[in-house]
Amino acid sequence: MKKLLDTLQSTVKIRFQDCDPFNHLNNAAYLNYFVNAREDQILEQYGIDIYKMARTIGVSWVVGSNQIAYINPAFLMEEVIIESQLLNFDETSLFIELKMWNKDKTKIKAIMWSSIVHFNLIKQKREIHSEELMELFKSVQNPIKTSVFETRVDYFKKNYKFSKKQKFV
Repeated sequence: MKKLLDTLQSTVKIRFQDCDPFNHLNNAAYLNYFVNAREDQILEQYGIDIYKMARTIGVSWVVGSNQIAYINPAFLMEEVIIESQLLNFDETSLFIELKMWNKDKTKIKAIMWSSIVHFNLIKQKREIHSEELMELFKSVQNPIKTSVFETRVDYFKKNYKFSKKQKFV
């Protein structure tokens, strides 16, 4: 049996259609990169196909809220690493942190906290997680020491705003 990871990671390249005239990833596009990465990561690592769940049993997850901080720009054709982890959960919701890094993980690009709700698409209301999902969440939960978004962002700004290789003059 494959050991389940609590922090998931994937690499993606920043594409032209997602950039602004300055060749920076557009602010709104960060959400798509984060959500797409998380969907791929949970399918690959945990075998959770949210679209199959929606089609077959009429339940999936919907976004309740997002908080995002843009720390360093991601550039056109740059390869970035996107990490995600489950910080907390309850019977109907998940609280996830997503981070975008440069390819050697020395410089943070952005951080996002997302609250998602398990949702019954047929009944149009919250759905209680199954026992199997709750056990999975318990096994991969990776909490952090703060519940204040700004404190978390400040930590990354202080420690990963500049590449360790970057020289100051």
